[in-house]
Amino acid sequence: MLIVETPAAMESYVGKSIGFSEWLVIDQKMIDGFADATGDHQWIHVDVERARKEMPGGKTLAHGYLLLSLLPRLMPEIVRIEKRSRSLNYGSNKVRYILPVPAGARVRLSVTLQAVDAMAGGQRFTFSTALEMEGADKPAMVAEVVTVSYD
Repeated sequence: MLIVETPAAMESYVGKSIGFSEWLVIDQKMIDGFADATGDHQWIHVDVERARKEMPGGKTLAHGYLLLSLLPRLMPEIVRIEKRSRSLNYGSNKVRYILPVPAGARVRLSVTLQAVDAMAGGQRFTFSTALEMEGADKPAMVAEVVTVSYD
């Protein structure tokens, strides 16, 4: 884990890999909870019996937005800024879903800091992230995300 004192201290890590999160299992309970929270109950996500018969691999698949929503959960395992008043998600510049993630798969987040931009009261960070799936040769998802940390 990268631990820095202040948001400005992140500048020395531009262009560098920050690290990896721990592995996380994407189980059916997590997929079902996301379906309930979003109202997206498409059968490929929630109908285990039908997926067993009709889906390649015989498993349901995680929602793409479920994968993206894991970033706030996994990022704190990779980087921590000790002295900041608050941080917020600023947006996503690019998100691509490359591989489907079946129920039961393990994923982890890889993060590279692309840019640090000073702004009133803090710093804006652009991160290149990849959600890796155990055993896959490509990431399941890549996303360029932007966050802001205030002094």
